[in-house]
Amino acid sequence: MKKVVWGVLSTAKIGWEKVIPAMKKSAHCELRAISSRNLDKGRALADKLGIPVAYGSYEALLADPEIEAVYNPLPNHEHVPLTLAAARAGKHVLCEKPVALNANEAAQLREVADKVHIMEAFMVRFHPQWLSVRERVRAGELGDLRAIQTYFSYYNRDPHNVRNQADIGGGALYDIGCYPIVTGRFLFGAEPKRVIALVDRDPEFKTDRTVSALVDFGEGRRLDFTVSTQSVPYQRVQICGTQKRIEIHIPFNSPLGGSTKVFTDDGSQLDGSSITEEVIPACDMYTLEIDAFSQAVRGEIALPYGVEDAILNMRVIDALFASERTGAWVNV
Repeated sequence: MKKVVWGVLSTAKIGWEKVIPAMKKSAHCELRAISSRNLDKGRALADKLGIPVAYGSYEALLADPEIEAVYNPLPNHEHVPLTLAAARAGKHVLCEKPVALNANEAAQLREVADKVHIMEAFMVRFHPQWLSVRERVRAGELGDLRAIQTYFSYYNRDPHNVRNQADIGGGALYDIGCYPIVTGRFLFGAEPKRVIALVDRDPEFKTDRTVSALVDFGEGRRLDFTVSTQSVPYQRVQICGTQKRIEIHIPFNSPLGGSTKVFTDDGSQLDGSSITEEVIPACDMYTLEIDAFSQAVRGEIALPYGVEDAILNMRVIDALFASERTGAWVNV
């Protein structure tokens, strides 16, 4: 297929560190331009990364008739406004997570969802380890899937970091809590019924620095998770059925270009000697995501995840914040 011509909105770290290198490896992507509100900064990064064009405004990039799709890694509060602007300019949009600050804001994207492709950038859903585990769950290898347990944390006390700025969508639930929610929806193949949350907020930043949640999917199925922006870096996913348990070793920040491991245990030996190990070959999940979105733009495949999926994920986040306020179960 003909390569899709891409542009990148902003010089955000996730872009130049992870996604732009992945774009350059993609067989389906031609990276044409990057934009920044500071032209010198944009041009310096473009020169460093081998991007042909640098623009000094987002509007200039969106006006470029050659660009067909854009990647939006702006701070959370700018996701919907710039995604709408890009879509109205006729550009398809891969938008970083979370797609919005709440479900009502995300629902604004319905206005343009029938004109262009819009997808929330959960790269984990394209990693072979995730796809393999989901197929094993669907095939009944674990028996009946009962519970998913997730812990995801890092330590960041930088007051200038966007993750520590409450007024623009900082905090643990927006930044990394969205991943366990996607995990539950991805593996259960269902939507949550109700949630309850326990939230600890940073007294200075006012952000949610640690969130623990119980998410009820009905029929005896539940997801429980803890995420934190001020805890020792760690991440694991435990997927427990009536017959077996699967553990994803590095579920979210899988090494790019490196192999990963998935552990399976039938529980016959509590000392761990019954665990078997599967090595998943090396890949770049960001490249796989870019490939899939580009193929959808060309009509080679259906769009894997669209606006409605993003709204459903935001509804769970909304319910968890509502539970923080009420101290009670909240229906999703």
